[in-house]
Amino acid sequence: MDNPSYTLHCGNAPLLISMPHVGTELPADLAGRLAPVAAELDDTDWHLPRLYDFAVELGASILVPRYSRYVIDLNRPPDNTNLYPGQDTTGLCPVDTFAKVPLYRAGEEPDAAEIDRRVERYWRPYHQALQDELARLKAEHGVALLWEAHLIRSEVPRFFEGRLPDFNLGSADGASCGAGSGERLLAVAQGHPAYSAVLNGRFKGGYITRAYGAPADGVHAIQLELSLATYMEEEAPYAYDATRAARVQPVLRELLGSLLQWAAQPA
Repeated sequence: MDNPSYTLHCGNAPLLISMPHVGTELPADLAGRLAPVAAELDDTDWHLPRLYDFAVELGASILVPRYSRYVIDLNRPPDNTNLYPGQDTTGLCPVDTFAKVPLYRAGEEPDAAEIDRRVERYWRPYHQALQDELARLKAEHGVALLWEAHLIRSEVPRFFEGRLPDFNLGSADGASCGAGSGERLLAVAQGHPAYSAVLNGRFKGGYITRAYGAPADGVHAIQLELSLATYMEEEAPYAYDATRAARVQPVLRELLGSLLQWAAQPA
């Protein structure tokens, strides 16, 4: 299913994979206002559709946006509330990169009215599609699983000290998914000694995980922040490394398979 702001592949399993930060398009009307760094799209979740291409075989639905997170961050609340109070984060309509480089030419940052327009044009359609697909899956299967697929550089000094684990699973401290499901996934990841893993560490799940995970209603959400270093080069031009990807894809497949198995167990 295509839309001006997203593409949705509908599968036949109770699993929806959302990739809110893979978009790379920048609207033409922004071109003259953006600083040159914006065109580099440094903070994109590069190559995730390619990395997760096996998920179609599992029957997963896959939702991807067309536009860059520099236009609007689909994993932020529409009121721009900080999901990690007291910690530095980028906003609903970012004005700088993760490296704190300004995205706009001086005086060209979006005002409140423009942000509201972007919410209506880009944010709401994506979230409506997400809600509708979760509702479809729940109606057909009695349960819906939401996998929030993200990636992150192994080191981002603005947001955390030191090096991140390879697999950063988040379940909003257990609030976004059924009891034991997050721990089950952590055990799967930790069963692969080539990679490090953590549950609810620096990343506990963004807005989508927290807003749509409702285990009491049969909707279970998990976020994975995967380190770029597991499958690609961490610096521009951000090349996909097929050798590294081939090593990490079976782990991702096992994680998704384990989640589907967990959901299929009698309550």
